[in-house]
Amino acid sequence: MGPMEKTPSWKRKWHEYARLMRLDRPIGIYLLLWPTLWALWLAAGGLPDLRVLAVFVAGVVLMRSAGCVINDFADRHFDPHVARTRDRPLAAGRVRPAEALALFAVLVLLAFGLVLTLDRLTIELSFVAVALAAVYPFTKRVTHLPQLVLGAAFGWSIPMAFAAQTGRVPQLAWLLFTVNVLWATAYDTLYAMVDREDDLKIGVRSTAILFGDSDRLVVGILQGLVLAGLVLVGLRAELGGLYYLALAVAAGLAAYQQYLIRTRDPRRCFEAFLNNHWFGAVVFAGIALALLGR
Repeated sequence: MGPMEKTPSWKRKWHEYARLMRLDRPIGIYLLLWPTLWALWLAAGGLPDLRVLAVFVAGVVLMRSAGCVINDFADRHFDPHVARTRDRPLAAGRVRPAEALALFAVLVLLAFGLVLTLDRLTIELSFVAVALAAVYPFTKRVTHLPQLVLGAAFGWSIPMAFAAQTGRVPQLAWLLFTVNVLWATAYDTLYAMVDREDDLKIGVRSTAILFGDSDRLVVGILQGLVLAGLVLVGLRAELGGLYYLALAVAAGLAAYQQYLIRTRDPRRCFEAFLNNHWFGAVVFAGIALALLGR
């Protein structure tokens, strides 16, 4: 009898729910968290209100988990045919679709309960966040640009953060939101390059398929636009030299990602995708240090 067979059935079920929420793979939490922290620090001009910070950090975990659940629900007929995803709880039949939908609803309601402690504008913006999270998994059926929708979903915390901290959504917030959409499109293209061959077989669409042999070039252009956008953010927010030093390090990380994907080896593409955690962390460090030094 294996270790899972010895575990009580309710513990096995919760283990599968945790896997369905991808709590064992926190990279998605990081990629959603960093731009949220960028926005909170910029909106506050330094350390944000601690209650607002706590709400957004908890909301990031809940909404990323909800997004993973609805994504696997949408992909439950595709995932069994992809090597990397065939052992996911829904694909393997260890969690039923109805359970997944119930879990998604619970997570969204918990996140909404947190948002209700904030101002009216933030509450209104949260409905868009839920819509983007719910729609994204289905866009890969109808467009080769689902990564753009993912970028909007992952970046919508930016206008929400500004609203919660300042009561409005200034131009700086929308500039940062645009930067995040471009960044997410770049790193999720790296992620899609891992599954490109399987996706072609089963009819799932992505930017990796759309870009074809130009994938590395387009990712490089997107990375350049992200860095240029972050320079504009620094100018508009009047950030100092430490911020631009951080951007130089971030540019080095982008170059390293290009090095990793030079042969398009799926394992290296996945490494490049994961490296974006450090890209986001470095940019946040630059923002925080620049504001601290004022």
